[in-house]
Amino acid sequence: MTIAEVIDNTGLSTTDTRRYYERIGLFPPVMRNRSGIRNYSETDCLWIGFIKGMRAAGIPVGVLLEYVSLFQQGRGHAGNALKTCYKIANDDTKRFEDEKIVLRAALT
Repeated sequence: MTIAEVIDNTGLSTTDTRRYYERIGLFPPVMRNRSGIRNYSETDCLWIGFIKGMRAAGIPVGVLLEYVSLFQQGRGHAGNALKTCYKIANDDTKRFEDEKIVLRAALT
């Protein structure tokens, strides 16, 4: 699959974003064909979708890098990083709820 097809299938905003994610290690390097052009697999697209979704949920890049590293070491390690992702999401939810209360109080 070409980068254009990946962008169409995953909704990833730009090739620069994908290259950045690959460069910093958010997903494994993509296989290349004989001409050196990246050839994306379904697994590559799943990683991109996962990272995109986690970033949209507010999970910091550093936490995702830890998750990916632990995931690549094996299932037993990935659970800790996933717990960190859940904790951040829960903390953000609590913070948003607190902000809603403050805003409601300010408007009344």
